[in-house]
Formats: sequence, C-alpha cells, structure tokens
Amino acid sequence: MNDRYEGSFFGRRKGKPLTPRREALMADVLPELSLDLTAPPPADLKDLFKAEVTSVCLEVGFGGGEHLLHRARTNPETGFIGIEPFVGSMAKAVAAVTDENLQNVRLYDDDAVNVLDWVPEASLDLAYQLYPDPWPKKRHWKRRFINGQNLDRYARALKPGAEFRFASDIDTYIDWTLRHCRDHPAFDWAAETASDWKTPWEGWSGTRYEAKAIREGRIGRYLTFLRR
Repeated sequence: MNDRYEGSFFGRRKGKPLTPRREALMADVLPELSLDLTAPPPADLKDLFKAEVTSVCLEVGFGGGEHLLHRARTNPETGFIGIEPFVGSMAKAVAAVTDENLQNVRLYDDDAVNVLDWVPEASLDLAYQLYPDPWPKKRHWKRRFINGQNLDRYARALKPGAEFRFASDIDTYIDWTLRHCRDHPAFDWAAETASDWKTPWEGWSGTRYEAKAIREGRIGRYLTFLRR
C-alpha cells in the first residue's frame, strides 16, 4: 500500500539532550535492533528475533516504553516490534533492551505506516496503539493516526481473528476510533458488556500517559477490535 494518510503520526522528534551513554547506544545498538525496511521482510516475522518466539505483536507509538518493555519481559515467547519516533523515548527503550538483554524486541524510529506497509499480509498476531497523540483541536483531527487508510493497513497486517487494541483518555478520540473501526469492514468491536471498554486488558502494566491522565482526573478507555 503506497497511499499516504493525511495526518502526521508524530509532532516533534527531539526533546532534552541525551546522556553520552544513550547517544552511544543510539549510534551503536539501535541499528542492530532496528528493522531494515530496505530489505524484503521475512516470510515469517518470527525470524526477526534472536529469541524463539511463537507470535509477533506490534506496538505503534510506545511512548515511555513501559507497556512494551513489561510485555517483553513477561512474555518471552512473544516477539515485540515497537515503533516510536521520539528520540528520548527510543533511547530509553534501547537502553532497557540492552541492559536486560531482551532478545524478543525489535524497534523502529520513524513513521508506523512504513512498517505496516512492509510486513507481510496477515503476519501480526496482535497490535496496540496506546494513548496516542489525540490532536484534541478539531482542526487537527485529520492528523489522527486512526483513519480509513491506516485501518486498511492494520487490517492487511493482522491475521484473521487477531486483536487491535486501542486506549485513550480523550473522549473525542475514543468516539472517533469507535466510529472509524465500527465502520470499517475488517473490524468488529469485541465489547460484550458496558464494563468491557472501561477495564484494561489482562496483564496491563499501565503507561506514564495513563498515570498523567488519572492525576488530571481523566479516565482511560480500552477498546478491542477483532480482525474479521
């Protein structure tokens, strides 16, 4: 798929300067961990990982890395592809993966559409998008990552029956995502009771963005969609 979506997955890429160690890790280690999208993808994404894994999960925009790293630590049999363009967050993740010798993590530090277009069709067992930039002003809503084009991308990449999980504390983005996913022919909303979308998934570790939302009086919502 070559069509580009209207929006921008991310705003700024850089924040505070990195420590010398993290600068070195970004220069020396990230290239080893990063997906090489100039090469064809493996027919089986499990071959991307040094660890022996039985499934592959994608997290788009992992932020501080709390969820990605927790899942990688507690599910060593699952391979995790984490995407995050913000330099400080990526450097933190690279440091943790290095220090803990996590063999089931691969990373990518640019636009998620590149990865979604690169992976083979029906190759992902699960995909997450957690507390993404909500672009809260109405004139910026077109920049939200969830839209018809990118749902087409998720649908192509996910295996039939696989889950796409989305979390946010912004009501307008929850409504936006529900509307777009329920209108998309490839996804079914999995909620069966009113409490389903108010309850985090099993093994949920939380994220720093969720913690910030709770401190500021907002409530997270947790949506699960099934790939038909």
